[in-house]
Amino acid sequence: MTTVLGIDEAGRGAVIGPLVIAGVIVDEQDQKTLKALGVKDSKMLTPEKREALAPNIKRIAKDYIIIKITAQEIDEKRKRINLNRIEAEKMAEIIRAAKADVAIVDAPQVSTQKFRMVLEAMVKNNTKIIAENYADKKYPVCSAASVIAKVERDAEVRKIEKQHGIKVRTGYSHDPDTIAFLKRCKGDYPDFVRKSWATAINHSGKAKQKALGEF
Repeated sequence: MTTVLGIDEAGRGAVIGPLVIAGVIVDEQDQKTLKALGVKDSKMLTPEKREALAPNIKRIAKDYIIIKITAQEIDEKRKRINLNRIEAEKMAEIIRAAKADVAIVDAPQVSTQKFRMVLEAMVKNNTKIIAENYADKKYPVCSAASVIAKVERDAEVRKIEKQHGIKVRTGYSHDPDTIAFLKRCKGDYPDFVRKSWATAINHSGKAKQKALGEF
């Protein structure tokens, strides 16, 4: 029976908290089960619906893998490589660990063929890799990974709020609570802030970040 791995992330553009990449492994036939369950791209679901779906996804899955990349790690790695490369390295790690027959990846860059080739060069196994934009909308197993990643990231952000007694809500630059927190820091940012991000740099008076770019 063919096993399928879906991979997606949550928190790519956030200025606060980790980037979470999740891989969900199912038997091919169970993609229909996921669809019947109501699994969709996490952005199309309410937080309550995502929370309800996550344990059911884990029950249906043969296995799942979650990688959390801290703000500190992102800042450090971006001194050498861009965000697409960081994601590729972690996605390749998941593909190698999963050993699925097929891996479907929600590609973070427009050139999906280039991203697939980079993954293949990193993985070097027999897993067939499919890299597409908006895979989380097209393939139930990627939608499932999207939900798992989002639920895990939300939990991490809530943990940051609780531990530090702050309110940052989503941790994205479009969020007023996030911006208010960054302004209060006046450039003296804690470790959970991505200091290399334009939003953080702009509020610290430093030069703008490098463009996220592609490979």
